[in-house]
Amino acid sequence: MDVFLKFFVDFLATFFGSLWSAISGLFSGFFGMFNVAKYARVFKQYCGDFGGLAWILAILTVILVIAALCLLVFVIYLAIRKYIRVRTTLVSQEELLNEVGKLNREVVKLSNEKDKILAMKVSHLGLKPEESDVIEPEESQEENKTPLAEGESRFYKCTLIDEQMQDYIPKTYNYDISLSEICDMFRNFACSRMGLFYEIKIIRLFVAAFASTRLIILQGISGTGKTSLPYAFGKFIQNDTNIASVQPSWRDRTELYGYFNEFTKRFNETETLKRMYEATYTEDVFLTILDEMNIARIEYYFAEMLSILEMPSRSEWVIDLVPSGWPNDPKHIENGRFRLPENMWYVGTANNDDSTFAISDKVYDRALPINIDTKGVYFEAPYTENLNLSYKHLERLFDEAKAKYKVSEENLKKIEVLDDYVIEHFRLAFGNRIVKQLRDFVPVYVACGGTEIDGIDYVLANKILRKFESLNLAFIRDEIEGLISYLSELFGKENMGESKAYLSRLQKLF
Repeated sequence: MDVFLKFFVDFLATFFGSLWSAISGLFSGFFGMFNVAKYARVFKQYCGDFGGLAWILAILTVILVIAALCLLVFVIYLAIRKYIRVRTTLVSQEELLNEVGKLNREVVKLSNEKDKILAMKVSHLGLKPEESDVIEPEESQEENKTPLAEGESRFYKCTLIDEQMQDYIPKTYNYDISLSEICDMFRNFACSRMGLFYEIKIIRLFVAAFASTRLIILQGISGTGKTSLPYAFGKFIQNDTNIASVQPSWRDRTELYGYFNEFTKRFNETETLKRMYEATYTEDVFLTILDEMNIARIEYYFAEMLSILEMPSRSEWVIDLVPSGWPNDPKHIENGRFRLPENMWYVGTANNDDSTFAISDKVYDRALPINIDTKGVYFEAPYTENLNLSYKHLERLFDEAKAKYKVSEENLKKIEVLDDYVIEHFRLAFGNRIVKQLRDFVPVYVACGGTEIDGIDYVLANKILRKFESLNLAFIRDEIEGLISYLSELFGKENMGESKAYLSRLQKLF
């Protein structure tokens, strides 16, 4: 055992001795470089024998050594500074992660509270209103506590519309007006009657969008009149626009239509459903504004509408409100099903900032976005009267425009060639849906007073090139320059200004 202990001590002494020699040698060597006294002794030892040239070289040597030492000190300073900065960043990241964790826990807590509210709304899952600890407005509490009386309709608002429409006298509609006249009249009406100033191009885009989709998205900076545009149009056609203010808590279709309360046996209808039902009785053009539509996930509360409104046959535009029909249900709700009105369009307003959700391609592909990024410029307009507009006449004008102003075969061929170019260089395709919307939108835009090439330019910029934002712009920057040149080659240098301007803005991002 004594032999092993001696071996153990000598063996480890070899390791630790060498380690200490290395460490001490490192520090002694480092501090030796800054031994000014030794430098002075060496200089004093040899300086007595220096000649003129030797003195010059010796001074240069001293300067070089001093510079090397200063550079070493500077490098050490930078290394320490970088370490402190990295350490500070790591600490900050840890603090941010902790803060994010706290916020996530708050989000979960708020989601649980929202679930309680939703569970109360769909009380057929087993909850009763009095079991919830959520305090409702007094009127809602009274309604929830009052069971449905015998013979009373569970759709109170829609049944009221049935009663009001018994003596309804249809309006006298203007069947002689053209699309360009509608645009000019509306612009002058908004200016002379409401003090709102819009460029004629915005009006033409807005009216032409009705022909290609049921969902229009007005987007841009705050304060440019996005909500005012459809609101003023409702005043213009003497049928007030319904405004549904989207809330961050909107997560399903009940926010749009309402919900059936199993406890009271009543269907709590929203104002939007009421206006939808009212639209089934008239030929008026109806608009519903989804104000701040991307403050919640559009795919959550509007998903069903996105799918239904894309059905080719309007007879398929049907939603299930309740599982079965009751004898005293409203006239236009059959077996618990309601057919969406053909004369209603949905206009969403969207701000793109940190408080909102990004609008997905699924929504953009089915909608037509209109950018309103500038405030209106004042102009003089004559006093303009209101207009009684029938949706049937409006759609007849759309059909006539599509037959008269078909997109030229030459431009359609150019679009096909451009599609191949975009697929090859950016791995993106136009898709049949976008091409169909282009065929519907461009002729109507021409009938409204625009030009074919400008209509094509708008669709390409806002329906196709917009998809480039989802790509890695740093890698396609050079390809974008080639696309701008290709657009000039296909359509002419003087055309496609909006598409080229959009691509140039993308280039400047990197």
